Amino acid sequence: MITIVSGLPRSGTSLMMQMLAAGRMPILSDGERKADANNPRGYLEWERSKQLPQDPACIPEGEGKTVKVISRLLLALPEDHEYRVIFMQRPLPEVLASQEVAPPTLELATSPLPRPLKSTCAKSMPGWTASRTSKTLCVSYHEVLRDAESIAKKVTQFLGVPLDIEAMTRQVDATLYRNRSE
Repeated sequence: MITIVSGLPRSGTSLMMQMLAAGRMPILSDGERKADANNPRGYLEWERSKQLPQDPACIPEGEGKTVKVISRLLLALPEDHEYRVIFMQRPLPEVLASQEVAPPTLELATSPLPRPLKSTCAKSMPGWTASRTSKTLCVSYHEVLRDAESIAKKVTQFLGVPLDIEAMTRQVDATLYRNRSE
């Protein structure tokens, strides 16, 4: 099984990766993208995941681990693997505001503004998972900030692996929530 953390860029995917790493979930990250003022705790990305459309054969390296894959690349995941997808949701105005202050990156430059997203998870994820051996858990960024322990327990149950709930919860720092919608 490969665990995927996904969502729009700046939707809370790095926070979820940090929580999973703290909980002792193996993470596939190369350290290429360093922590910065926009994400002082780090991104925990694997550069090869950004090449999935051209190189889907790279994904078996994620077997038994967690890999961050931005939402627009989910369809490039090969169908011959079992995935558990944690899909981060955050209000679109906040995502866009966060993208505006973030330095330009490949995923922001190549990720066109999505079509109306009243519920990205509810509308797009069921169709995606129907054709794959996958399960999806949608996680609200606001819910993580509001009740990290509850979300850590849900994620642990969803993945079916014992994780350190307390360590996961300690990763949530509400002071890093800067781009709020009105």
